[in-house]
Amino acid sequence: MTSVHMAAVQPPKKVDNQSASSTASWQSSAPKFKRWGRRSPFIRYGLPMISLTVFGALGLGHLLQGSKDIAKVKDDQEWEIIETRKALSRTGPVDAYKPKNISLEEELKALQQKVDIENYEYKKIPKLNEGK
Repeated sequence: MTSVHMAAVQPPKKVDNQSASSTASWQSSAPKFKRWGRRSPFIRYGLPMISLTVFGALGLGHLLQGSKDIAKVKDDQEWEIIETRKALSRTGPVDAYKPKNISLEEELKALQQKVDIENYEYKKIPKLNEGK
């Protein structure tokens, strides 16, 4: 009997040229990136700081505009309620309040009758340190 021994034949590994070239380019660009901080510190430190400031201001402006819109809607709703009350008061249901025409002289005379400024007592006001 002859036995045929079949060895597992593996195809030769293909090297992905694209991944190999990207790895090589990444490794070669790493020292260049490190040099950016030395050669131009503005790109490494200044540009992110300025962009963070500008985009932060824009974001805060957007958020504040949203809160202003919400406040405006609430204010509009309150004005609608006030206007409906005024409309009801013109037609009659809330027409119960009628202010009196009062002059300042009449108010002064009424106040002088209530308060007697000629008869009074001296009352000592305690100081903060006396209570201890």
